[in-house]
This record gives sequence, structure tokens and C-alpha cells, in this order.
Amino acid sequence: MNKEFFPKRPETQPTIYAYEDTHPQYKGLFKIGYTTIGVKERVAQQYPTLRPGKLPYKIHLEESAVRNDGSVFMDKDVHRYLKKMGFNNPEGEWFECDISDVKSAIVALKEGKVNYENRSLDFKMRPEQEEAVEKTAHYFKSFKKDGSNKTPHFLWNAKMRFGKTFATYQLAKKMKWSKILILTFKPAVQSAWEEDLMSHIDFEGWQFISKNTLDFENIDKKKPFVCFGSFQDYMGRNKAGGIKAKNEWVHEINWDCVIFDEYHFGAWRDNARDLFVDDMEASKEMEDFKKLEKEGFAKDDNVEHFEEILPITSNQYLYLSGTPFRAITSGEFIEEQIWPPLDKIYQ
Repeated sequence: MNKEFFPKRPETQPTIYAYEDTHPQYKGLFKIGYTTIGVKERVAQQYPTLRPGKLPYKIHLEESAVRNDGSVFMDKDVHRYLKKMGFNNPEGEWFECDISDVKSAIVALKEGKVNYENRSLDFKMRPEQEEAVEKTAHYFKSFKKDGSNKTPHFLWNAKMRFGKTFATYQLAKKMKWSKILILTFKPAVQSAWEEDLMSHIDFEGWQFISKNTLDFENIDKKKPFVCFGSFQDYMGRNKAGGIKAKNEWVHEINWDCVIFDEYHFGAWRDNARDLFVDDMEASKEMEDFKKLEKEGFAKDDNVEHFEEILPITSNQYLYLSGTPFRAITSGEFIEEQIWPPLDKIYQ
């Protein structure tokens, strides 16, 4: 039989796209369409009399129109969803919205549920992230089963582009945590922690507390939350040597997990030592820390684990560092408490 008698069905790429027209009458509007050919070709077809030169439009979005179950949705489905969510539709396929709103509609259609929180991310964990989550969860759970009175701690070699924020939140879901505290000496990393939590469909219902966003008094205590703060703020003391009034709640909660981001052995401890010494010089609560200083903590790092000096309680501690070598070589973490395996870290 002639193999050409039944030619292959041409492959198509069902795609939702959105573009803006630069003419003044379309300011603030995006046209949302569907195509199975290249988006550039499809949009160009809508400007048949266009002369060579600068294009009067800009494409902002190209997303697959295939649902998680393999079925295809159309631009009209996106239109209906946006209308349902209250976005103005002054003309045909044109909508007054942001690109993030279009992405949220697409995510909802792929997932098959209403995206009330307007979340626009739906990517999955990569194999190395899954491995980190599985190994860490196994360690934390087995540690509790062993009946140890100590609090488990774990170290991730969170190298660049690993995706530490997303993987950490997936670990939280797997462990069924609902109260997470993230501490860092680098407040600039807040945006990454906030974006993944508040934009990804997997973390719907979670709340993000920080100095310049939501505060503890205004969250729904029945829903899970993440508190992000600088070590300088939450661990700092007032002039009398006590905890700052606005931060008392942080110290009263027994956290499911405290996460130390951008943790670099030595640098964290030096910064923490200076912070406590400066702010707590007159405090009686500082006596234990001063004793550690005399015993060589500042120079020899002979406190077994950093969290031992914190006036905060937690059921688990997770350390994230792109340069964990001193923490590893010091013996602060044994091989069971480190991801990835040591042989991969030193490759």
C-alpha cells in the first residue's frame, strides 16, 4: 500500500496570543486571539495593507491553548472568562486589562477552575527540585519519628537558577506547613519570594506578610501564610533591650519552618553577632550570648547550629545558600542534611 495514500495530518500549535496596537484609540487595550499558525504571521494578516517599516503593534503574549487534559480552548473562552472577572470589553476581541490578567485566565482554563486570585504562573517542578523536596521532606519526617528532642535543620546548595523559592513552597505544601518565617540579611530578595507565592496557581490561598505589604493583624489566621523579613528588623532590639513591640508576634509563634535565605556560613554569624551586641548590650537576655562570645563563638563558630542563638522557635529549619562550602566543611551539617549530595556539590 502506498504510504502516501494516508498523509500525515499536519501538526498544529493551538495558541492564544495578545497584542497591543500603538494607535492612540487602542491605548490601554489588548487584542486577544487564537491561531494554529505562527503568532507573528497571524497578527500580520490583520494588517494586510501594512507598508514596510515600523510595526504599529507589539505582541506581548503567546501561550499554549491546550488544557491539562489535552483538549483545546479558544480565544472566545478567554474572552468569556475575562468578562466574568469584570474586565471591560469595549470592542470585539479588545480588552482593557493587563497581560498578567490574560495569563491568569489561561491558567484557569488549563486547570479547569476559576482563578479568583488572578494567578498567572502554572509551571511544574524540575527533576532536581523534586529531588530536593523529596529528600528534605523524608529527612524532616524521619527525624520526628526517631523521637529526637532536637530540632532538625537542612541545607540546600541553592545555586543560581535552581528556583529556591518555588521549591521551598512546594516543600511547604508537601509537609503541610501553614506558618513559615523567612529571614535574610538581603531584603532585596523579597520580590522573588513574593512573586512565586502570590502568582503561582499551586499556592492559592497563601498570604504573604512583609514590611511593605500585608501585616499580621490583617491576614486570615485560618489560611497559611509566609512572613518575610530582614534579620536586622525581626531580631533587632529596642533601646531598653527588649523585642520591638511591632515584632512581638513573630517571637510568640512556634513556626512550622524558619528559612535562612542567602545563608553563608561566617557572614551570617558575624552579622548576627554584631546585631545582637549593638542592640542588646544593656539587656539581661544578652548574658547567654555574651557567654558564647567569651567561649569563642565569634572566632571559632563553636555553636553547633546557628538557630541555637535565636529567640524564635520552629519545628524545622531550612538553610539556603549558593556558596555553602564553609558550612559543609565546618561540620555544621552532615551529609544526610545536605542537598544535593556532596559529590555533586564539589563537581
